[in-house]
Amino acid sequence: MVHLALVTGASRGIGRAMARRLASEGIAVAAVSRTLRPGDGALSGSLEETVELIRADGGTAGAFAVDLGDPDLDRVALIARIEAEMGLTVDILVNNAAAARQHGKGFEEATRRIFTETVETNIWNTWDLMKAVVPGMRRVGHGWIVNLSSRMASPRVGPPFAPHPLRGGVLYGATKAAIDRLSTGAALELHPDNIAVNTLAPNRGVATENANNFVPGWPAEPEETMAEANLLLCTGDPQVLTGRVAYSLPLIKEFNRPVRTLDGRELVTGWQPDEIDERSLLPEYLVYAESPEFPRDLLAKTGQL
Repeated sequence: MVHLALVTGASRGIGRAMARRLASEGIAVAAVSRTLRPGDGALSGSLEETVELIRADGGTAGAFAVDLGDPDLDRVALIARIEAEMGLTVDILVNNAAAARQHGKGFEEATRRIFTETVETNIWNTWDLMKAVVPGMRRVGHGWIVNLSSRMASPRVGPPFAPHPLRGGVLYGATKAAIDRLSTGAALELHPDNIAVNTLAPNRGVATENANNFVPGWPAEPEETMAEANLLLCTGDPQVLTGRVAYSLPLIKEFNRPVRTLDGRELVTGWQPDEIDERSLLPEYLVYAESPEFPRDLLAKTGQL
């Protein structure tokens, strides 16, 4: 059976990496984003380039340009269009798209407009797309949903508080915490339908072009580890591998999962399960903040270390 994965935010970065790795395993990919052609967006990357890379590797993909932050978007119609053009039922959904980060703004600086736009894209879009694909997944008897989360969903522990280049990350972190809870609740409700729902977050920053420009020197893992962890969650037994708030590197080590290049042809040197050391498993903010004042004992008590 040929599977069809809908990957949002697939024009660049983690979304593109996950789309390519899924396609390398023979999974057809519907790549969704606002940016169709090179130069259409403020950042580098486009759906056409993602599709070209997948097809060059021998995979199957289609580009679907749409603004997932549009409150009037009919996502049921979007799924119908994708399935009609691809000739398959969406049985894998990867919710990667997110609103523009507002990390530079403090808690008091977030306006109602910024708040509603962020919630619309990060939470409602995820929720609504899940609702739109579940009927098809029920028809085919299986499904996998992966919602991208973040370490920013975890509580900020203190005092003392360690310095963080992204400040409190209040709005972004709050939406990702909501995604974690949405996903585990949906996993419970959809388990009888053989539909897995999990969240996946990078264990640390991911070395995409845009992330490296935003926070130079931030401890990072390669795109391939996130892509491999996502593939694992999108192909595991839905009756067993579901309801998780997962992090990339610990997941790879737990399943002793070989990490392959995005075309699936080679192993990634330095990031195989037995090569991931204990320091790499730490949240990136622990590596970034090498302060003797950092409350490691408090983090341990709250399960963050």
